[in-house]
Amino acid sequence: MQRASVSISSNIAEGAAKPSDIEFAHFLDTSLGSAFEVEPQLLISKNIGYINSDLHNNLLNDLNEIERQLNGLIQTLRNS
Repeated sequence: MQRASVSISSNIAEGAAKPSDIEFAHFLDTSLGSAFEVEPQLLISKNIGYINSDLHNNLLNDLNEIERQLNGLIQTLRNS
């Protein structure tokens, strides 16, 4: 989970340094994939007792917002 979470921001940063919107969107796709990877890991963490339901829900809500923002940026870059 830690690796996937770090991958989200790392790919955003790496993609932002690319010269074209298409390349940036590719790295954002990778970031989005990492965000989707974290979702089941959060559920597993809750189910095995590492985190409680409230924390799970808060983290999942934050993660869903990040996914929504990434999707929006990807669509904006691909439509420009």
